[in-house]
Amino acid sequence: MNIIPTNIPDVLIFEPKVFGDARGYFFESFRQDVFEKAVGKTHFIQDNQSKSSYGVLRGLHFQRPPYAQSKLVRCIQGEVLDVAVDIRIGSPTYGKHAAVRLSAENHRQLWVPQGFAHGFVVLSETAVFAYKCDNYYAPEYDAGMLWNDPLLEIDWLIPVKDIQLSEKDRKQPAFESVQDYSYAEYKRELRYPPVD
Repeated sequence: MNIIPTNIPDVLIFEPKVFGDARGYFFESFRQDVFEKAVGKTHFIQDNQSKSSYGVLRGLHFQRPPYAQSKLVRCIQGEVLDVAVDIRIGSPTYGKHAAVRLSAENHRQLWVPQGFAHGFVVLSETAVFAYKCDNYYAPEYDAGMLWNDPLLEIDWLIPVKDIQLSEKDRKQPAFESVQDYSYAEYKRELRYPPVD
């Protein structure tokens, strides 16, 4: 497994070693020991999957404390642009984002820690998106922010006219209104201590 840094040190790309021949391919999509060596102590308790068509944008989402979620996300059919935004007030990368193409062809996964908002847009005709979470979905703590907030300067790589949003995501609040996380409480070393 190759661990690839992004422009935000806490957000990592996991790229598996793929073994292929005329019959097809094989790769390890997840190994706890490799993952924890790169990230720190993590315990996943829920897996989710969605299917979406071209232009569907889901995000930018997060759960408010004490039900903060980390996600390890991947695209198992098609291609998406996946985005993680640092919403930890006081962080050196506060308001910055990492944007990574995830596809069935590149087999990459993106680690999105607690204290980040997450979203993706479908670049292919359809896409199947899957992810692991380290906390259960808690609808009363569900939150988000506006996908096209000008302060974030996210290039979603497709024309705005093609973007399809849920009613909820059309009405998300501005980035500056999000006050749920502080860097002091959600530093990497505090949330994900090293494994002995």
